[in-house]
Amino acid sequence: MLLYQIALTLIPGVGNVLGKKLVNLCGSPEAVFREPRAHLKKMPRVGEILSRAVNNREILARAEKEVAFLERYAIRSFFFQDPDYPYRLKQCSDGPVLLFYKGTADLNSSRVIGVVGTRSATEYGRSITRKVIEGLVQQRVLVVSGLAYGIDGNAHRAALDCGLDTVGVLGHSLDRIYPYVHTQLAGKMLTQGGLVSEFLSGTKPDRENFPMRNRIIAGLCDAVVVVEAARKGGALITADIANSYNRDVFAVPGRIGDPFSEGTNYLVRTNRAALIQKPDDIEYLMGWKTEAKSAASTQRKIFLEMTQDEERIVSILNEKGQVGIDEISIVSELSMSKVSAALLNLEFEGVVKCLPGKVYVML
Repeated sequence: MLLYQIALTLIPGVGNVLGKKLVNLCGSPEAVFREPRAHLKKMPRVGEILSRAVNNREILARAEKEVAFLERYAIRSFFFQDPDYPYRLKQCSDGPVLLFYKGTADLNSSRVIGVVGTRSATEYGRSITRKVIEGLVQQRVLVVSGLAYGIDGNAHRAALDCGLDTVGVLGHSLDRIYPYVHTQLAGKMLTQGGLVSEFLSGTKPDRENFPMRNRIIAGLCDAVVVVEAARKGGALITADIANSYNRDVFAVPGRIGDPFSEGTNYLVRTNRAALIQKPDDIEYLMGWKTEAKSAASTQRKIFLEMTQDEERIVSILNEKGQVGIDEISIVSELSMSKVSAALLNLEFEGVVKCLPGKVYVML
């Protein structure tokens, strides 16, 4: 199956959105390649592309090499239909068809924060990055960034120092590290986090790969924190993508006139990001701060009569913390309509709370 999953990504003209549609239409990646040519030609727009690719031996030969590479280096792959594919990325229409991962962290951790910023970080930016991450230790967040110079690298190091898992999303394949100076850092992350890429082996860190990398950072997270950024650059691209995915975006303000604060100040000024000054702000805005519950609320939950479906969902939330609606449906083995109805009732009763991105948490 992996062979055809990889082969699907190698078909010229077939990207992530179309690739998913083809699998849903044909039933599986293998079925795409075994579909009779006569049927393929009847498919609007894509028939001609597929009919040329189905019998292309070079595609399958390249896929076989990639399978061998993944096995040799014990790299995991997540196909978009797999139950352990990051559920937050499943919510993104352009999420990768296939994702490659090496590490120990759970990509479906209950709380995931992306931290991004300029490659030319100032001492102020480095200090703020560390304070933000240190302040979220109690939340046991998974810290995601891009392993780049500057804020990215500082975010990964701060997480490691604090005992938090941290994942680097790469703009190249897993057979190399860029920048090379972060090789030792990446090695540590493999035992306390991990590395993620959608690129096949042999892919260089070319410029066009990094916006693709940025969308994965945004898609993997509950929220993205922009610490320090110029008016143009990868950090603002990541923030814009996060907004389009209905993720929360936070920005640390900087001095007026500072070129590396123009981006963060712009995000706040244009309501693209909420202003934060301390980690408590993130906890509060994300609903992570534990508040004292009133006696009346507690009594209501104790005596609330729940259906079997609601009890099953509450059990999942108690076990996992924050959970997306798609994952609730998968784990509970309930239809999406039943899950939605049960969650709506639990919200009315003050038992659960809906966070951005259709993610639910117990109150």
